[in-house]
Amino acid sequence: MIVGESMEASLLEYDAEKGWLGTTGKSADSVSSLVLVFSSLSRESTLEALRSLRDSYPGAVIMGCSTAGEILDTRFLEQGMVALVVRFEHARLALECRRNGSDADAFGIGKSLAEALSREEKPRTLFVLSEGLGINASDLMRGFNAVLQGEIPVTGGLAGDATRFQSTWVIGEDQIHEDMVCALGIYGARLGVAHGSCGGWDVLGPERIVTRSDGNVLYELDDQPALALYKKYLGERARELPASGLLFPLALRAEQEQTEQKVRTILGVNEEEQSLTFAGDIPQGGLVQLMHANFDRLIDGAEDAAGCMDLSSYAGGPLCCIAISCVGRHLVLGPRVEEEIEAVREKLPEQTRQIGFYSYGELSPLASGLCDLHNQTMTLTLWWEY
Repeated sequence: MIVGESMEASLLEYDAEKGWLGTTGKSADSVSSLVLVFSSLSRESTLEALRSLRDSYPGAVIMGCSTAGEILDTRFLEQGMVALVVRFEHARLALECRRNGSDADAFGIGKSLAEALSREEKPRTLFVLSEGLGINASDLMRGFNAVLQGEIPVTGGLAGDATRFQSTWVIGEDQIHEDMVCALGIYGARLGVAHGSCGGWDVLGPERIVTRSDGNVLYELDDQPALALYKKYLGERARELPASGLLFPLALRAEQEQTEQKVRTILGVNEEEQSLTFAGDIPQGGLVQLMHANFDRLIDGAEDAAGCMDLSSYAGGPLCCIAISCVGRHLVLGPRVEEEIEAVREKLPEQTRQIGFYSYGELSPLASGLCDLHNQTMTLTLWWEY
C-alpha cells in the first residue's frame, strides 16, 4: 500500500479460492473511499466477490463494469477481476446511476447525470462507466457536454464482453445491471487530474462520403451499400464479423473542415439492410476512411498517451492511473498486449498504481475540452492529491 500525505491507493486481485489478494488497511474505508472494480468473470461470481468487498469497505463508493480483459499494474488478465481502492484525504465523492430503458435516450441520461453531479458544486472531474452494447455513446457524451460545456473533464469507458458482443453490465454501489450508466463526481480543490488518449492506426484506402446514415447506423458510403463495401476490404475475415471489424475500424471526420479524426468501431452488422452499427455516431455527409493495425505504432500510441499529460501539480505521493484500451487493440496485439500496458506505466511516476480494462469504447476529452467517444484508442485518467 502507498501512503502519502494525502491519499492512499492499493491494487487488489480476486482469487476464486483465496478471495481478494492485497492489503489496504482499515484506514482505506471511509465515505471518501472509492472501490473501482473491473471483471471478466461471470455475473454471479462478480456479485459474490462484490459482497466480500462491501464487507471490507462498508462506507466506500463502489463502481465498475464487465470487461474484455483487465489491466493490473503491467499485467493483462483474462477471466479475472481486479480492484483499485482509493481513500482520498481531501476530495469528496458522489455517484449517480441511470438505467437505459426502452423509454430512455442517451442524451437525456448524460444530461441528467451531469446536472445531478454539478447542481450544488462543480466537480473537479467526472468518471463514467456505461453499458457497452445498447447505448449511443456519442449522444451520451453530447448530454454531458450540454451541461458542462467542456469546463469539467469527463473520462471513462464502455463495458465489454470479450469478443462475444452479447451482454455487458455496470456496477453501481451493490447493483449490477445490463442497461446502466454510472457517473462518479470527484470534488475538491486539492485534486489533481490529467487525461490523455492516442491511437496508432494506419489509414487504408481513400476517404469516402457517408451518403446515408441514421445516428450510429451506417447504410451507404459513396452511394454504395456500406456492408458490401466493407466486406471487400476484409476479404475472408468478413465471415468473422462483427468481431473481425475490430481489426479494421473507421477514421471519421464529421465535417470537411475538421482535421481531428475520431475512430469508430463496429458493434454489429445487418445483412438484410447491408448496414453497420457503430459504438458512436456516423453523421451523414461525414468522411470516413478504413484503418488497419500497425503493431509498433499501437504501442507507441499508448506511450504517447502517457507522455502528453500535464503533471505539473504532481509533487510526489500516490497517483492513480485508470487505463482503458479498446478490445480491438487487444486482438491486434495478441501476446504483445502487455507491451502497451508496460509502455504507459514506464512513462508515469514511480508511485503510480495502474488499473484498467479493455473496452467497447473509450471516453475522453477532445482538444476542444468537450468529451467524446473514442474507439481503438488507449485513454488514460490520472488522479492525485496535493
